[in-house]
Formats: sequence, C-alpha cells, structure tokens
Amino acid sequence: MSSAFRRAFVPLVAALAATCGHARELRVCADPDNLPMSHADGSGFENRIAALIAEELRAELRYEWMPQRRGFVRKTMGAGLCDLFIGVPKAFERVLTTRPYYRSAYVFVAGAKARGIERFDDERLRGLRVGVQLPGDDLAATPPGHALAAQGHVDNVRGTTPYGDPTAQQRLISAVAAGELDLAVIWGPQAGDLARRAGLEVRRVKPPAELAPMPFEFAIAMGVRKGDRALRDELDAAIEKRRADIDAILAAYSVPRVDR
Repeated sequence: MSSAFRRAFVPLVAALAATCGHARELRVCADPDNLPMSHADGSGFENRIAALIAEELRAELRYEWMPQRRGFVRKTMGAGLCDLFIGVPKAFERVLTTRPYYRSAYVFVAGAKARGIERFDDERLRGLRVGVQLPGDDLAATPPGHALAAQGHVDNVRGTTPYGDPTAQQRLISAVAAGELDLAVIWGPQAGDLARRAGLEVRRVKPPAELAPMPFEFAIAMGVRKGDRALRDELDAAIEKRRADIDAILAAYSVPRVDR
C-alpha cells in the first residue's frame, strides 16, 4: 500500500467506523462491588447511568474495575486507565467535574424501635444501638459520626469500616433488618435501594445547628481528567438532554434526593 493511498484510506476507515458507532470508547473506572451504586455485573444505578451516557455519546462503554479505596483516583484516572467517574462530589478537586445531576444527603435507616427519628438530639437515641459508617481504617468520623459524638452518643454507637465483604452499607442494613442494630446512619445513595428491599424506613438526617458548617449533603457530578474540557462539555450536554432518564434511574433505585 503506497503512502499516498494509506493517507487517504485510513481516515476513510476511521470515518466509517465512527458512523457505525465503533470508533470511540468511553472508559469508566468503577468499584466492582459497591451496590447499589456499581457492580461488575452492571446492576448498579451508576452502571445504568454510564450506559445511558455512552449511548448518548455513541461510544462503546468499557470498564476498568478497581475497589474504591485509598489511592483510587491516582491508580485509575491518574494512571490513564479511564476517562470518567460516574459519581463524584461536585467540589471534588482532583478531577474536572460536570454539572451536578443530583444532590443527596445522609439518612437514618430505622428498624421498628427507631421509626420517625430524624434529629441527632432526639432523646430516643440514647437507648438505641446505632451503626455509623467510618470513612477508613483510621477510624476517622464522618459528619454523622461527629454529630453523634457531640450529642454524647458514644457508648451505644458501632462504627463500620468501608472495606470488607459484604460492603459497609450492606452490613449495616442487614444488622438493622436482623435487629442487631436499631438504627444506622448511611450516605443516602448507598442506602436507599437496600433499605427499601429490607422494608426499613429511610429519613433524611437533620444536622445539629452547632455543626452547620459541616456538610451533610452533597451535589453529585461526573468527573473527568483535569484539562479534558471537551469531554466535560460533552457530558454536560448529555446530562441535560437525558436528565429525565437519569432521574428515572435514580428513582428506580430509591436514591434520596434533596434537589427535587
């Protein structure tokens, strides 16, 4: 094949492939076992949103799976393994974020004895067994953990680290469903679908006034590599165009919303 023919032929093949929808990949990094958000079998709501966005961009969806632990961004997007994270806080500084596509908050997941509780100063908490997520093995506290400690709920609180099988949210909700805990405080998107399936009550927490500067709710966006404004802009357009479909997915998974 002559060099002149190659220069004409190769772009033509690329153009035909693009028309058929096979030339472009959308590489997503995700946790393979973090239901109801993501799973290697594609059953999480972030998997469904990723498929929706790939369809809108006419791209082939490809996953790079890695447990979402310390160093996740550096080991995935930072290493060039993927182009996109489906769910990150809008203010997450390590990536370039899209417009938010929903906003959620921490919730109380309650068994029979704890139904109706939505405040950390509720006196009934003192007699209940409460589970709370810990962000890592260093036993640091989440905003709900700080709120429980500020109200003196220390002896009756059980912290659950994020690592392990099943996931922290699954362990907490199973414990409430089994009566081993009366109440759990969980990040809303991780709790909604699991709590619904277990027949448990979900209520958005109301943070105490003294912890007002501490965030108890977050706007969630998609994240791309810093500097990749072209992809970010494409994603913004896709989110806006498919907003109703995204909302339907979030509703199907009972994701608590504070932006509706």
